[in-house]
Amino acid sequence: MSILQGKKVLLGITAGIAAYKTAGLVRLFIKSGAEVKVIMTPASKDFITPLTLSTLSKNPVHSTFYDKEDENELWNNHVDLGLWADIMLIAPATANTLSKMTNGSCDNLLLATYLSAKCPIYFAPAMDLDMYKHPSTKSSLESLQSFGNIMIPATSGELASGLVGEGRMAEPEDIVSFIENDMLSKLPLKGKKLLLTAGPTYEAIDPVRFIGNHSSGKMGFAVAEAAANLGAEVFLVSGPSHQKIKHSLVNRIDVTSAQDMYDACHNYFNDVDIAILSAAVADYRPKNVASQKIKKKDASLVIELEPTKDILKSLGEIKKDQLLVGFALETNDEVSNAKKKIEKKNLDLIVLNSLRDKGAGFAGDTNKITIIDKDFNETGFDLKSKKEVAKDIINVIVNKLSK
Repeated sequence: MSILQGKKVLLGITAGIAAYKTAGLVRLFIKSGAEVKVIMTPASKDFITPLTLSTLSKNPVHSTFYDKEDENELWNNHVDLGLWADIMLIAPATANTLSKMTNGSCDNLLLATYLSAKCPIYFAPAMDLDMYKHPSTKSSLESLQSFGNIMIPATSGELASGLVGEGRMAEPEDIVSFIENDMLSKLPLKGKKLLLTAGPTYEAIDPVRFIGNHSSGKMGFAVAEAAANLGAEVFLVSGPSHQKIKHSLVNRIDVTSAQDMYDACHNYFNDVDIAILSAAVADYRPKNVASQKIKKKDASLVIELEPTKDILKSLGEIKKDQLLVGFALETNDEVSNAKKKIEKKNLDLIVLNSLRDKGAGFAGDTNKITIIDKDFNETGFDLKSKKEVAKDIINVIVNKLSK
């Protein structure tokens, strides 16, 4: 999954021959999972039609503040457009537009939106060789970058004039790749490795029966996605679960039993920076597993159980510099029991939820948590979707790492 998944991209198009490439650019953004809106300068319509771009983006294309031919037309609010975007890209960015951006000129909708935008702004210069090398253009490029704008460098090649040299707008694939790499490089968990467990474990009674629990894995999978979205490489050790995840930074390792999960966790733990154990691991397993299906009899069936290995405690005993996070699902004396787990298992944080809280616990789409650190500081959160809860958990971890 691209880091652009779910992002709102505002594409500004100016009047250069390279504008014809923006059709492919819109398609690539859409393919990456982004939502795209387009603003065109009036003159850019000579190079590509609004109909093409609105069809590809599935959104109306904006060009003027209002339609002079329609007295009922609503004003296109440049402030709303600027605030809507997670990313703004101006491509092609002509010498004329670069100069206006530098000096704060505001004679069209695109420039007004640029001045209102609060998001990261990328620009891809495109012009002829002599224009690109002119001192005024160089001054504009330097000034815009000093303002915090991010330049996607022009490349060398054959230009519209027939000259060969610098000034050619980067290709759409390279522009999207540049933005993705730039965004990834700035993520707070970039370069971090994270071990995460999710879902239940199944402890075999015989070849067809098992001891398990109602965990769906939804919470753990949401945490995996939230961590990956902030740049972490995630090793997701999942018990049996129907949950799906598609992210280039998530490596899924499927296991069945508590012993399988124990082995997988110890295989990865020494190489990670963070470990979050959210799985609902079975506390007991049958001492003897029947090799054949147990036949039903009139007499009662007695199954002798033995404890499974405590994965979280075992990692707490060998941890070095890792940040270790546990989960606690309690039904009584919640905070007291969670604090005991922090001490007993050498945790840095514990995520507590109670089955007594409506909307919390297994299977559902919501959760209500309290995060407690090793100094017993408590941070409570309201009932939220598990995706939002996952973001809260990861944000607490990011803040912890930054201190």
